[in-house]
Amino acid sequence: MHKLSTSASDTSSDPRRLASLPEILGRLSEIQSEESELSAALADLLSAHEPVVAALNNLKSLSPQLDLLTHQTNLFDQTVGITARTAQDVGGRVQSLDEEMQRVRDASERVSQIIELKSSLAALQSSIESQDWEAATRHCARAMALPLDVISGPFAETAVPTPESHLPPAQTLQAAREQLLTVFKREFERASRARDATATSRFFKLFPAIGWEVEGLQSYASFVVELVKVRPPASAKTSSALYYITALTALFESIALIVDQHQPVVEKYYGVGKMGLVLERLMQEADRVVKDLVEGWEEERSMQRKLSDVSASPSTNATQRAGAAHDPAEEDLVDLREIDKVLSESAGMSGRWGLFRKFMHDRLQEDANLIEEGESEHLDAFISKPQSPPPQGSDKGPTSVFPADFEVIESSQARAIIEDMLSKYYTPLEVWYARSVIEKAHRLSSQDLSQIPIATTTPDDAFYILKSVLSRMLSSASLATVQRTAEQLREVMDKDYARVIRQKLDNVYKGSSAGPGVRGEKVERENRQSFIILLNDLDISSSHMERLVKDLCQSTLLSQHFLHAEVEAVKQSLNSFLNLVPKFRSTLRAGVEQLFNQLLRPKLRTFIPDIYKDVSYVLDDEGYSAAELQDLVRKRFIKAWEALIDGYKDTFTENNYRLFFALALDVLVRPWEKFVVGLKYSELGAIRFDHDLRAVVAYLSSQTVFGDIREKFVRLQQIATVLNLDSEEDVDEFYNGSGIAWQLSLQEARAVANLRV
Repeated sequence: MHKLSTSASDTSSDPRRLASLPEILGRLSEIQSEESELSAALADLLSAHEPVVAALNNLKSLSPQLDLLTHQTNLFDQTVGITARTAQDVGGRVQSLDEEMQRVRDASERVSQIIELKSSLAALQSSIESQDWEAATRHCARAMALPLDVISGPFAETAVPTPESHLPPAQTLQAAREQLLTVFKREFERASRARDATATSRFFKLFPAIGWEVEGLQSYASFVVELVKVRPPASAKTSSALYYITALTALFESIALIVDQHQPVVEKYYGVGKMGLVLERLMQEADRVVKDLVEGWEEERSMQRKLSDVSASPSTNATQRAGAAHDPAEEDLVDLREIDKVLSESAGMSGRWGLFRKFMHDRLQEDANLIEEGESEHLDAFISKPQSPPPQGSDKGPTSVFPADFEVIESSQARAIIEDMLSKYYTPLEVWYARSVIEKAHRLSSQDLSQIPIATTTPDDAFYILKSVLSRMLSSASLATVQRTAEQLREVMDKDYARVIRQKLDNVYKGSSAGPGVRGEKVERENRQSFIILLNDLDISSSHMERLVKDLCQSTLLSQHFLHAEVEAVKQSLNSFLNLVPKFRSTLRAGVEQLFNQLLRPKLRTFIPDIYKDVSYVLDDEGYSAAELQDLVRKRFIKAWEALIDGYKDTFTENNYRLFFALALDVLVRPWEKFVVGLKYSELGAIRFDHDLRAVVAYLSSQTVFGDIREKFVRLQQIATVLNLDSEEDVDEFYNGSGIAWQLSLQEARAVANLRV
């Protein structure tokens, strides 16, 4: 940039073009300035050159040392190269020697293995000839422990055969194994038929040692199947109510006992989890026995005929039969006691299966947990070492709810047969039985005069029946049956129990007009009592239903008959019966309101005016004293109230009376509020009004055991509070600053305050 500016200056001020002294002097000044700048630049360059020269001198001084290091390095390289070539030559020879020694060792080991194989086969053959089966098993196992390439190799095929045994060793070993298998099976079957436990155990544990695990388990399974075959005693009769239940109990107890006692033996000699094959054979036998027993039960108990009779029987829908004449011949068509017996029998048979199923699940789950613990310990040791990442897709999903071998139980034909029996016979007969007995409870219903309040025998009878039916349903130990049957029984309780009571309520006042006179009052009193008793039945039914469901959900039947994973679903089916309680109470409330509107509401229209007749709250000292002495409001209220609700408290249940009482207060309080805001109050009159109100509230509270009476009088009490304010006290200020939870609005409080005179 400096050079460019200089050249531009040169061209613009050529000395030949300078014409005046000032221009010459100016040009000289510029040249002097440029000279100064160049001198300074040269000085800077000279000052920077000295460190560079010093560094170059230092490098030159290092050159001899670097030359020496280069020479030494070359010497070391030559020495190391010679040593490396020598080491390589020596290492090659050592490696060749190692390879030769390894081949010698391999040959020696192979010879040892061949000798071992030859001696084992010879000893095996000798033991077989001497019938020393344990020694034969040991020698066979020793031969089998050798590598397969040794047994089948050309060296073994050349060196092992002898004149007595000229076959290749692999064929000789296999022939010996098959010969031992034949002997073991024959001896095991002979010992099992003779029930010789020692000999049975002796040969059972020999199978896996020579690789015949499956065959050993099959022989063992055939043995234990013989142990569980049901042989009913000659004295047993199929007509006995306990015959089929006892037979199934014996079957399942035998299988459970075998699993409990024999599983440790199987796992000791065959390994953990090897009981599955035996269990599968046992379940095949169980399938056969269960099928025969259920088919025999169906035929012996004439279940098809019973099912047809029930289907063809007259309708037991109580809503259609309520009030209808009863035909005794209908009872003879289907014997309820017979149906009850076969229902208990079918639930008992299913319950035995359920207990067996739960035992097997718990037992197999214990084994699965032990296996998982062992795998977990192995995994802990495994992951303590550096490992490569697992391959993609190798993660296992969540473990199944059921153990692996439990699928044999779940998929068995026995379970399908039991479930089919429950679906085909138990559920329809149980529902029919419940409907019929509840209809009978309605028909034979009578007033239980021994209890107070009075109710009929229907709730106690019906819920005793329901408890028995639900308990029997739970004892079937079938979740599907519980869900299916509970749904239908819920419908029975709704349509054949609650609806009948609703229909009876509707019929109480239908077509029964009470005329004037004593007879009319008697009819009215009887109708009222009948109506109240039916309402009491509904209230008792609600409490019975809640208590029954609670008791069943806490019953040991659930934990005894159902798997832990099924208990919650069973409780849900039981809790579904609680959906009927709101229906009961809805009908109950409607009935109480109907009774109240019909009998009590008309009498309450003049109740408050009659109480306050000739009562004034504009009082002086003398009037206040007279009002306190007479106490008219409290006395009139008590007398009128007792006459109003006479007979209701003793006939209603506590819940029904509470509802009835609350309806009366609701109807009473609002007109009371309107009446008192139409009066005038002196200072002493307001005090008297507050006293009368408190006396009435205290009386009403003493008449009931429930404590929500005072809540209905909050507005009246707030009216009394405003009336008793000092005349100097501002209503708005007191309303906003008192901290009272006001139910009166500010406008209403002002209007009440204006009632003071």
